[in-house]
Amino acid sequence: MKNKLYFRSTSKRAEEKAFDAIVEEQKTIGYYALPDQDITPVLDYCNKIPDTIETIAVIGIGGSSLGAKAVYEFIKPVKELPRKLYFFESTDPINITELLSKFDVSKTHFLVVSKSGTTVETFSIYKYIYSLQSDPSFYTFITDPNSPLERYAKEINASVLHLPDNVGGRFSVLSTVGLVPLALCGIDIKDLLSGAAMIKERFFNGGYVQDMLLEKSVYYAQNHAQYNINCIFAYSETLKYFCQWYVQLWGESLGKHQRNSAFHVGLTPIGLIGPKDQHSFLQLIMDGTRDKSVTFIKIEDFHDNITIPDITLPHLEMLDSLNNLPFSKLINKQCDSVIEALLDQKNIPLDTITIQSVTESNIGSLMFYYELLTSLVGELIDVNTYDQPGVEAGKIILKRKLKELEL
Repeated sequence: MKNKLYFRSTSKRAEEKAFDAIVEEQKTIGYYALPDQDITPVLDYCNKIPDTIETIAVIGIGGSSLGAKAVYEFIKPVKELPRKLYFFESTDPINITELLSKFDVSKTHFLVVSKSGTTVETFSIYKYIYSLQSDPSFYTFITDPNSPLERYAKEINASVLHLPDNVGGRFSVLSTVGLVPLALCGIDIKDLLSGAAMIKERFFNGGYVQDMLLEKSVYYAQNHAQYNINCIFAYSETLKYFCQWYVQLWGESLGKHQRNSAFHVGLTPIGLIGPKDQHSFLQLIMDGTRDKSVTFIKIEDFHDNITIPDITLPHLEMLDSLNNLPFSKLINKQCDSVIEALLDQKNIPLDTITIQSVTESNIGSLMFYYELLTSLVGELIDVNTYDQPGVEAGKIILKRKLKELEL
């Protein structure tokens, strides 16, 4: 993974302070240790799932589903996987019915994921699916130790797996939350973790990755009052769900009251897919308010060499320059052209991330890079990166409204 910045931070002192804070923080925040974990227990558990199971279905929302979905949808187009993976992450009845029509519940293992063990969306869906399949051997529950969900699972003699200590949902993709469903579908989780471990090592032990992350985070923090919208422009459809994961990671971590003031701060995440969003959102970036930074993500090797045929079309001879051009080269030329056009504007902060190929290691690297970037920016803008009081307030109101329905 290569990262090129087209901007500069101006405070080495801020970079040093942020790095020192993250070094200290990793003693108590659990996600930093995940790349180095022993995955033997995960693999041993997955081996217990019978071969008669053809499908894995995750029942969970937010951090309980988005990370695994991002990895699965990135790898699925280029790798033949032994099982399909589906995600129940909405209470939309049309969506639930449509998903259930795609597989046989008698040949599906369900992973019910809830850190708290009381997530309303998760258990409304679980109750419905339980009415269709009540055999507890078809379920695994992933939750915090001693949660109400663990107590329920033990009551019905179902399998329970735990989240590691001090790992929040949006940082949990490299924990049991993400590793179990991915391993059950044939994703190489060892390779996934090795990519994350490479970024971790190159950040904490100095060098190129550390330099890029510190400079980028300090620039974002120092300029967040002006450039308060951060866009990812990913030039591959395989990164669509990575963009959704990024939106939750960035938005839920950085939109807060500051710890030492009464000010509300935040950086607004936007996930875009090129080239299609060139024909919608690019106009706003190019000529709109100068409040957006943009990170372009490119893939060097798409594992697919299809080319545009050597065909001349009447009246369209001006497009013959496309003939014999690989689509992989075309999409990256489109990306490069947009970058060049935006650089000509001179006041839009840009950087590029280039992924070598579509592999588990590379998506692992990219995701851990963004987790580190999120932690750094959170420290620099003085927020608690790991809580979500705004989300909790809505949950409390919903539970009160549901209680009122019983009266």
